[in-house]
Amino acid sequence: MQFYVLWFGGLYLIITGTRIRNFGFNVSGRVKSLQINNPKRLAGDKSKSIDARPLLFPINCQLPSNETKRKKKLPLSSIGDCYLSLSLKSDSMARTSTKQSDKNKVGVFFLATLLLWSVSVLFEIAFNKRKELLFIVAGACFFQIANWVIRLLVSRDPLFVNTSVSLLHSTITSVSVVFIVVNQWLRNGLNGMFEHSELVGSAWLWAYPALCFSCGYFAYDQWDMLQYRLYSGLIPGILVHHLLLLVCFTLALYRNVTINYLILTLICELHSIFLHVRKVRRMAGIRDSKSRIVRVEWVLNWITFFLARIASHLLITIKLIRDASKFEKGIELPLALFGMAGMNLLNVSLGIDLFNAFKREKNPQQTSYHRRE
Repeated sequence: MQFYVLWFGGLYLIITGTRIRNFGFNVSGRVKSLQINNPKRLAGDKSKSIDARPLLFPINCQLPSNETKRKKKLPLSSIGDCYLSLSLKSDSMARTSTKQSDKNKVGVFFLATLLLWSVSVLFEIAFNKRKELLFIVAGACFFQIANWVIRLLVSRDPLFVNTSVSLLHSTITSVSVVFIVVNQWLRNGLNGMFEHSELVGSAWLWAYPALCFSCGYFAYDQWDMLQYRLYSGLIPGILVHHLLLLVCFTLALYRNVTINYLILTLICELHSIFLHVRKVRRMAGIRDSKSRIVRVEWVLNWITFFLARIASHLLITIKLIRDASKFEKGIELPLALFGMAGMNLLNVSLGIDLFNAFKREKNPQQTSYHRRE
């Protein structure tokens, strides 16, 4: 209960009671003006309309005087050209300003949740003596250091650095999850390994530190994407995904329940490896869809998507529903069902994006270097 009061109360105060400005974000944008040299021809085209509303703010534009026009014999249409150009530039800047404002509001909300989450974790470590949660801090620091190293030695492109660190996390987490599951299988066999009491009330060897370490990564990645604005849309799916995982993982770690369930959900990181490999490969300039390496990568991408992500998460959801009566009264079952429902919806969205990316791969002219696919 203390966690909820602190978390939601702090979130309300940050969003409604204070104004967070910039937080080191680069909110400036460049807008190119649209020059139209022949407004008469454009006006004659009924399929296109021109919004020639007056400017809402002054823009310096030196219009030719009547004397200058008589001396230089300037056409009267030059005045219309200038006013039309300024009006279109004003509209373009207004639209850009609106998008920047929406993006700032989104960033403020997710930054507020990240700050409250950080305060909650530090409170548990410092005041409740939960030293085992230090693996969360270790994970966040490890991946931030990896970010600095890649930025220093390889590339300073924020998207490339972020994707490379994500690839590192997916690899480490996938190896860890496979090791934990196989080790438990070899030690105790499959008998009882996936029983309700084992998945909810116990923690396999190294499962708790691995979950903490991965939780630290999601906190780091949330901060990195907010800092460099590596997200798009009014409700960015990647930020929602990370927030969902941080809440579910942290509450489970605080109460020491459903640890093994959450370890099984991280099997999806096997698919994330190939997602990040694809982005790094494209940034490196390897975009020939007919090459063998690209074809093999797509085959592995689709196989791991359906097995490690879709199938595993659906099986976990079915298991939760079947064992619903075995859960004690509390937040565990609602939180688990809510988390898996969100994950399954995000998986569907990811599948659509992946299919669209697969189609764009065959038409390089429609792709963009800095698009998060």
